[in-house]
Amino acid sequence: MSDVDELPQEESVSLKAALETRYLAYALSTITNRALPDVRDGLKPVHRRLLFAMRQLRLDPEQGFKKSARVVG
Repeated sequence: MSDVDELPQEESVSLKAALETRYLAYALSTITNRALPDVRDGLKPVHRRLLFAMRQLRLDPEQGFKKSARVVG
């Protein structure tokens, strides 16, 4: 059974260093995916979802007043 591959050795990493690198990666992905407007239309994903929901409910400026709870609720 000497042909069996040996398991790789575990690398010891301090908790502080691991949290720093993982938090930085999370923060950058959050900023690029959620906080920055898209180049194509200038909208953030949350605004795009709201406009899509309003379109599905057939809400537009020419119609009468509607409460915002229909869209966000």
